Order: sequence, then C-alpha cells, then structure tokens
Amino acid sequence: MVNDKMVNSDTLRAHRSGFVNIVGNPNVGKSTLMNALVGERLSIITSKAQTTRHRILGIVNGEDFQMVYSDTPGVLSPNYRLQEKMLEFSRSALVDADVLLYVTEPQDTIDRNPDFIDKVRRMAASGARVFLIINKIDLTTQDTLERLVEFWHTQLPEAEIFPISAQERFGVSQLFDAIKEALPVGPPFFPKDQLTDKPARFFVDEIIREKILLNYDKEIPYSVEVEVESFKEEDKLIRIDAVIYCERDSQKGIIIGKAGSALKRVGSQARKDIEDFFQKQVFLQLFVKVDKDWRSNISRLKHYGYDLS
Repeated sequence: MVNDKMVNSDTLRAHRSGFVNIVGNPNVGKSTLMNALVGERLSIITSKAQTTRHRILGIVNGEDFQMVYSDTPGVLSPNYRLQEKMLEFSRSALVDADVLLYVTEPQDTIDRNPDFIDKVRRMAASGARVFLIINKIDLTTQDTLERLVEFWHTQLPEAEIFPISAQERFGVSQLFDAIKEALPVGPPFFPKDQLTDKPARFFVDEIIREKILLNYDKEIPYSVEVEVESFKEEDKLIRIDAVIYCERDSQKGIIIGKAGSALKRVGSQARKDIEDFFQKQVFLQLFVKVDKDWRSNISRLKHYGYDLS
C-alpha cells in the first residue's frame, strides 16, 4: 500500500515510479546490469549459468522518481522443481513490468527459448515499453553490432534497442535516463530510503553461494543451498552462523575439502565480501549438512524461501 505521506501533491504531479524487470537467457549479464543500474552489488555474479535463483528487487530513488528493478533467473528448460520455480520467476516478470529489459549479447541466439521470445514479442506489440538490451558490446566488432541491431529490430520492431556494456558501464547512464522517462507518473511504491525487498540474511546467503559457485565445479554449486542460522549484530561486529546444505554425503566431503581447506577458502572469501556489504567486521562460521534431494522436495524448497504457491 502506498503511504500518502511519502510525497506531497506538488511532487506527485511530476513524480515517476514503476517496475523495471530484467529478463533474458542465462549468462547474458542480467545481474551485472542490475547492479550497474542500482549502483549497489545486490545480485551475485559469476560466469556460470543459473547464478540467480530468486527474483531480487533493487530500488533506486531520486527526488522525482522511484525505479524498482527486478533481476530474474535466466530462462531455461527446467529439470527439477527448483528450476521450475526459477522459470516461474522469469515468466512473472512479463506480467507486472512497467518497463521490460530483455537482455541479450553477441553470442546469444533467438532459438534458445523461442516461446519466451514470443511472449516478449506479444508484450511489445501490445504497447508495453520493451527495451532490447544488447550487452557485452565491448566483446564484439562494430560490423557485428550493426548486424545485431538490424536483426533485433526485425524480431522486435516495437522495442527500443540499447547497445551497452554493463561490465564497463558503457551506455548504462543513457539507458538509465531512458528508463526514467518511460516510467508512468505516480507515487513511490516503497519508502524512499529502502534499497531492496530482501532482508540482510538473504544477502549473506547469496554471497556465500557465490563463493561456492566460484570455487567448485560440475554439479556441486547447483546442489547446494545456504541458510543463515544465526545473525547477531553488535556495535562493531556481526556474528554469523550459516549452513551449506548439499544433497549427498559425497558432495559434503568435496565442499569441506582436505582438512577443511576448501570450506575455509569459501568462508574467507565470503567474509570479506560480507564485511564490504555491511561495512562492519564479520565473524563467520560455516557448517555443511546433507539435505537429500532438496531441489525436488516441495516442503524443503518452501523452507528455503521458494514460494511454490
């Protein structure tokens, strides 16, 4: 519910507010773009597919605007219940967007998810504001970029096309300004000092999971879930106990490593990023437990915060 005291009537006439949803295939740079637009590191970033599991809101406020960005998991063909939920997050972003950012990149192909593209095409044809983002243009040539712009113009003629490099911040400010102008006039949806809809514990979970993605190969990163069991904030220190859940005993041994070396490495890397995020010293303890086949278990998925309604 909008708080009528958030803005006065004079501000309301000029104030713009809306939901900006970011969708696209895995590994096209959606999370990097989200962080660049928000100006904060809210979404974890790795070179591996399926890094993002949840729909994460990042809120950007100005005197006369509020942009509510939503980062979503990459569109994929699900193999288990968790991936089905991830696909639902992406599909829901097509329904409630005031501005939709469909992100692609030079190596991306339109046939990876033709059904999803058809939905985006119908959305654009209906008059919705759709921005086609060609990301990672620093990794291609001018000739290739021109061909990509022409190709996407034929595929989504109603969409506005923005070639950018989210990593290098090229074209991001121009995209930001275009998004602001495309938002409808209206009051803010959230208090002006709010940055996200997620609690502090969520970002601890995500930072630890990012380090797991970076330090382990094959199925290990996709078989784990992280849960903060204790988060105690003191004047100069945050004490955190977190559990890394995996699906099998063999995975538990790999995560811990010889004499605990692998787990210590993950903990050290995560602690540094958590300290940067909260700007406070952190004492982090990690534990590893087995939760057999949790990715396909509806009750366990609900326990870990995946809304399966």
